[in-house]
Amino acid sequence: MAGIAGAACSSNVLFGSREVGSDGASLAQFRGLRPVENMQLAPTGSEPSGSISTSASKSRTIRAMVSQTVSAPKREKDPKKRVVITGMGLVSVFGSGIDTFYDKLLEGESGISLIDRFDASSFSVRFAGQIRDFSSKGYIDGKNDRRLGDCWRYCLVAGKRALEDANLGSEVLENIRINRPNYSISTACATANYCFYSAANHIRRGEADIMVAGGTEASVIPTGVGGFIACRALSQRNEDPKKASRPWDKDRDGFVMGEGSGVLIMESLEHAMKRGANIIAEYLGGAVTCDAHHMTDPRSDGLGVSTCIAKSLEDAGVSPEEVNYANAHATSTLAGDLAESMIGHGLGAAGALEAIATIKAINTGWLRPTINQDNIEY
Repeated sequence: MAGIAGAACSSNVLFGSREVGSDGASLAQFRGLRPVENMQLAPTGSEPSGSISTSASKSRTIRAMVSQTVSAPKREKDPKKRVVITGMGLVSVFGSGIDTFYDKLLEGESGISLIDRFDASSFSVRFAGQIRDFSSKGYIDGKNDRRLGDCWRYCLVAGKRALEDANLGSEVLENIRINRPNYSISTACATANYCFYSAANHIRRGEADIMVAGGTEASVIPTGVGGFIACRALSQRNEDPKKASRPWDKDRDGFVMGEGSGVLIMESLEHAMKRGANIIAEYLGGAVTCDAHHMTDPRSDGLGVSTCIAKSLEDAGVSPEEVNYANAHATSTLAGDLAESMIGHGLGAAGALEAIATIKAINTGWLRPTINQDNIEY
């Protein structure tokens, strides 16, 4: 099963499903997919464990169906150059547990609420996807926890949880050379996708065996909210915050601020197999482009996005017919609308949280709904 995770700017990355090899090792391999029209709505009361249908009539959980193997274009075979995902970690408005995070998305639950981190009574927008009850216990020592801002705290916890998920504890890391590529990228809401793309290419070129990549954001603060209010980019549905983020809805009036962090452990297939790692998914390919059109508005003809998708498919060796799930970066703005209806717009963390959700969709076969689509704009 293959899925595309996209973000504005534009950047796209493709992930494939994993299978278990006959030798008992976990191998990331591509499998053919059924057309979208063959997906099935989950019947009420008959969902498998871990999937829940939302009660909203227009936002139901969908089961993705896998077809017989489809022949694919030329794809990377060298285990040194194949890139797999061996660990995931996050911090979100729904907590730090990946399964809980995805279950909430499947339920169609909104994490948007009134801001209480600071006095927002004088702001024209007084709600966001604010993280509450966050704890860094066991991940950051007390002294650093007091010194660091939330952006760093979210990132460190998500990163360490990802390393734990990949079974890369401190004793293992001591035997791995860490004087490899180490830098930050800042490309707005496409940041995490750029990081995944760059990390994968470092592995493909043999510059690293393992890369820790992701994005983080903690912008539910006076300057963050106030800045986007000044840009007239935020929804002002203060009377009904949970209904404010409504991608592709004719009545949308802006995006909702969100925050959090998401991190993936990316590793060469060869290295992952040698250490007996559990392979969650495979990174098949990616691409980055720029509209060179406007500071915030996308091109009306969609050339930047379509070019990025085409280049991503080419890099992955995947034909369009082999993809049956595309995760759209949905901000609920009038010009750049595409699906962060439940957690808000995570800005720098958006691509990472969406990538994790996409991988969960591939692994579980269940697709989350896009809520608040009451008056869809076709």
